Amino acid sequence: MRSIRFPAWAALALACLAWGCVGGAPKAPVLAPVSDRAAASLARSLDPATQDLASWRDLEPGLKLSLDYLTSKPADGVAVAGPPAVTWGRVRATAQRLLELLPQLDADPGLLAREFAWAELAPRPLLTGYYAPILDASPVATPEFPYPLYALPPDVQTVDLGRFHPRWDGQTLVYRVQGGRIEPYFDRAAIDGQGALAGQGLELAWVRDRYDAFVLQVQGSGLLRFPDGALRHALYAGKNGRQYVSLGKAMAQAGLIPLEQVTMSSIREYLDAHPDQEQALLDKNPSYVFFRLADSGPLGAMGRLLTPRVSVATDPRVLPLGSVLALAADLPPGAPGTADEAGRALAGLALAQDTGGAIKQAHLDYFCGSGPEAGALAGELKARARVWLLLVREEP
Repeated sequence: MRSIRFPAWAALALACLAWGCVGGAPKAPVLAPVSDRAAASLARSLDPATQDLASWRDLEPGLKLSLDYLTSKPADGVAVAGPPAVTWGRVRATAQRLLELLPQLDADPGLLAREFAWAELAPRPLLTGYYAPILDASPVATPEFPYPLYALPPDVQTVDLGRFHPRWDGQTLVYRVQGGRIEPYFDRAAIDGQGALAGQGLELAWVRDRYDAFVLQVQGSGLLRFPDGALRHALYAGKNGRQYVSLGKAMAQAGLIPLEQVTMSSIREYLDAHPDQEQALLDKNPSYVFFRLADSGPLGAMGRLLTPRVSVATDPRVLPLGSVLALAADLPPGAPGTADEAGRALAGLALAQDTGGAIKQAHLDYFCGSGPEAGALAGELKARARVWLLLVREEP
């Protein structure tokens, strides 16, 4: 992205905007140490089959990707401020030690308790699911494929607000410049309803269904299948900086779907039955995601490939990228199109390899994979989970 040199008035305007849109961060959840006896019991309860893994050895590719990312971090740098404070060096040593132990874990899962200290995330986090949808697409607009996917526009500007005041450390502002003044970037209604980006050559592809394009943005990446059979990955390239609003919650608040019944499938059923309301309902989420095309994916926030049923998105202020987690939750009973038995428990090891705009504090997003079966599971998954951070034991 291009950069702009800000005059004094612009810096002041940015500060004012930030004061209005960036509040103080809520208190982070707590990581509570687990006794050695409890950790031993928990370690024995884990089973790779609940993640559709044949063996703990199947974690090797994902662990190596985490280690590749962690080598770029300073060993004495703070990964989590805590309490307890955790350094990047300890996160890296944890991933390295787990990689070394993988060949032994199937026979001796107790190693997970003897080699690692466990700390449970409290309160119990919400576990949701996400996936990489597969969409039929066209390289040109046609009556069958009328809905565009956009590349990142060149006028999207981003500034690190921490440069202006410590209270905004880690916060960013996305904007555009118009007539010498900074303005919020176009929202969904302006882009999809008013054609704010049309005719600028930013269209990467066109898809059949408006809600499918919306879901692709919510998931952050997916696969495009073109008429000649070619498959391309649509990967996250940036966003417009507007606040993410849950469509399901907005529809529940409007009395359209009971909150406890909100899933991706129930939303689709309502929109299919009320096509005249579709655009107005989608516009309730002003956040908009831009893409780039690639030959491999999907990629997480580390810039590495995600592993189905292993990778999770976390709030990195709570559970840092690259960290090793143990995860226990109930999968949704009878999730359509999945191989999961009704009510089957998930009890396995997960890798924090992604983040998300809606993933804050005690909330994790479980990467379910690609395609309709993964989508069925992701669309129904909404459960309270138990999550533990594993850290290699430090020498006394």
